Amino acid sequence: MSANPSPLLTAPIVPTLVRLATPGIALALFQIAVSVADTHFIGRLGTDALAGLALVFPMLMLLQMTSAGAMGGGVSSAIARALGAGNRAAARTLVAHALIIGVCGGLLFTLLLLGLGRGLYSLLGGRGAALEQALAYSQVVFAGAVLVWIANTLASLLRGSGNTLAPALAFAGTALVQIPLSGALTLGWGPLPRLGIAGAAWAYVIAFGLASLVMAILVWRSTLRPRRTDLQLAGRMFREILRVGAISSLSALQTVLTAVILTGFVARFGTAALAGYGVGVRLELLQVPIVFAIAQALVVMVGTNIGAGQGERAKRIAWIGTGAAALVCMVIGWSVALYPPLWIHLFSDDPAVIGIGSLYMRIVAPFYPLFGAGLALYFASQGAGQMLKPVLAGTARLLLVVGGGVLVMQFNGPLTALFAVIALGLAVLGGLTAWAVYKARWARA
Repeated sequence: MSANPSPLLTAPIVPTLVRLATPGIALALFQIAVSVADTHFIGRLGTDALAGLALVFPMLMLLQMTSAGAMGGGVSSAIARALGAGNRAAARTLVAHALIIGVCGGLLFTLLLLGLGRGLYSLLGGRGAALEQALAYSQVVFAGAVLVWIANTLASLLRGSGNTLAPALAFAGTALVQIPLSGALTLGWGPLPRLGIAGAAWAYVIAFGLASLVMAILVWRSTLRPRRTDLQLAGRMFREILRVGAISSLSALQTVLTAVILTGFVARFGTAALAGYGVGVRLELLQVPIVFAIAQALVVMVGTNIGAGQGERAKRIAWIGTGAAALVCMVIGWSVALYPPLWIHLFSDDPAVIGIGSLYMRIVAPFYPLFGAGLALYFASQGAGQMLKPVLAGTARLLLVVGGGVLVMQFNGPLTALFAVIALGLAVLGGLTAWAVYKARWARA
C-alpha cells in the first residue's frame, strides 16, 4: 500500500460519488442533446430514414457499449485496482496495453460491418429505401470505428485514475461541434452539401476524431503518461484488462443481440412500426449515458476499494450508486409513460409512428428503474472484477426475449404482446443482477 493512500478509500461515500459522477452527468446531457438532434435531423428526411437509423442502431450500440462500457470498464477497473494497491508503475504500463486492445477492437468493427452490413440489415427486415438509408449511415460510421475505440479507451484510462472531469469536458466540447455539423451535413445548411443520413454519420466520426486527439493530450499530461520502461508488453497486463473487459463485451453482445432480434421482430409489423419502435427504444438507450456517469464513478470507487482489500465498503458504495441510478430512470420512465407525446413529437408527426411509439412508452417505460439498477450494478461488478453472474443475468433476459418473441410471432400476437415481453426482460435483468451482487463476496481481486 502506498504511503499516501487514495482518498477514495476513506472519504464519505455520497459526496465522493457526487463529485465523480457530476461531470459525467453533465456530459450525458450533451450526449442526449447530440442523439436527439441527430434523430431530429434524420427525421426531417422522412420515415424511411428513421427506419434505416433504427436498423443500424443496435450495431452502433454495440460499438459504444464494447469500447466505452465493456472493454472501457475493464480498462478503468484495472487502473483503479492498480492504484488502490499503490502500484503506479502497473497503472502506467496498462496504458499501452489498453490502446493496443482499442485499435484491434476498432479494426474488427470496421472489417465486420463494412463486409457484412447489407446482409445483417436485410436479416433485420431492412428492405428498399430503408435498407439503403441504413447502409449510407453505417458505411461511414463503421469506417471510423477505430477513432471511437481510441477516444473511449483514453477516456477510460483517465476515469480509472479518478479523473472524471477531463474526459467529460473533452467529450462535451466535441458534442458542441457535432450537433451543428450534423444538421449542416444532413440537411445542407449554408454552403455545405446536403449528404442526407450520411451527413449525420460524418459528423459522428469527425467528433470522435477530435475527441481522440484531445484525450491523447490529456493522458500524455497526466500521471498515467508511460515512461520508456512502461512500454514493454506483458501478457499479464492484457489479462488484467481482458478478464473484466472480455466477459463484459460478451454481456454487451448479448444486449445488442437482444436489440437486434427485437428489431427483426418489430420489422415484421411494417416500416411505421419499425420507426415508432426506434423512436421509443431510443429513450431507453439515452438513459445509458446518465446511468453510465454514475456507474463509471462506481467502477473507480469500487475498484480502488477492492484493490485495497475493503470489500464491505465497496459493496456499500455499489448499493448507494444503484439507488441513485434507479431514481433517475424512474423519473424519466414514469414521466414519458404518463405522457408519451412529450418524447415522440420531437422526431415525427406521422400518426402511425406516434401511435406505436406511445404504445411502447406506456408498456416498457415504467420498468426503466429496474433497467437503471441492473446497469449500475453491472458496472459496480466490473470494479470488483466479478462479472460472471451479472453476465448470466443478461443471458436470462436474452433467452426470455427470444422465447417470448418467437411465441408472439408464431401465434400472430399483437405488437402489445411483444412490447410486454421487452418489459418483462428489463425486470428480469434488474432483479437477477441485484440478487447476484447481494449474494457475492467481494474481496481483493
